[in-house]
Amino acid sequence: MATRTARGLLLGREINYMIRASGKSQTEAGHIIEVGQSRINSLIAGTGRIAAGDLQLLAKELGFTDEDYIQNLLELRRDKYQRGFWTSGHRRVYLEELRLLIDLEEQANRLRIAESEIIPGLLQSESYIRALHAHMSDPGNGVTVEDWVQARLERQRNLVKANAPEFHAVLSESCLRRLHGKPEGQVMVDQLKHLIELSQRPNILIQILPFNTPVEGGGMEDRYTLIRVPSPGAAGDLELAVVEALGEIRYIIDKFPVGTRETLFARLSAAALSGEDSREFIDDLAMTGQRTGL
Repeated sequence: MATRTARGLLLGREINYMIRASGKSQTEAGHIIEVGQSRINSLIAGTGRIAAGDLQLLAKELGFTDEDYIQNLLELRRDKYQRGFWTSGHRRVYLEELRLLIDLEEQANRLRIAESEIIPGLLQSESYIRALHAHMSDPGNGVTVEDWVQARLERQRNLVKANAPEFHAVLSESCLRRLHGKPEGQVMVDQLKHLIELSQRPNILIQILPFNTPVEGGGMEDRYTLIRVPSPGAAGDLELAVVEALGEIRYIIDKFPVGTRETLFARLSAAALSGEDSREFIDDLAMTGQRTGL
């Protein structure tokens, strides 16, 4: 099965939108391009592929004849990833289940992250990345620590590129105090300074949730990212939650669980320090760390 992509998910939403708007069933839509309902389901889920001619035929038979709209659909179906993209160079560090996340980050116009223990990957300093991946070399497939570092740094360019997405992180104080790497404390001092630098960018908001700040109902125990990818079509933007646990990543698109995490994130953000106060909090901790080694 081909790697799922942000474009594939957006196209699936447009196909589902066209079918619903036409009043036809998925089975009837399948008859138009001579495929079964299971194939239509795979297209809607973003796991299937459709030929350009079939996509044009499906759109027109469902009543969508505007040429600009059809061109948008055709652009969504184009797979920008060439053979070998994910299996050569430093990108080979990414397992299949992580590749969609990397693509979503690149296509997103808004990213929101809640984290309780580890600095989010997009905010990590180079020395912090090295410390986290020091044990992850794999001589069997040639993956090195340097590959992990370069892969992570490439992802981070999304936050500083032209038209960079809006990025908002709520971090538990524990993220700032958990020590990684040697010499003891220096990696974290570098990381704290990196956070201060990033927080001064206009598209990045970093909020700290101190240990002594109560949050009604909790919420910091769940690692998740809320992602919004703009749509060029009629179905609306793609909004989803990505939930990470040890050895597992889940992509949640259903409105109710995504909405639940939206509400939770808003509550955490309201409880956390403001952006300016958070920057002062991080700066004070960095200065203390320089004097004491954290």
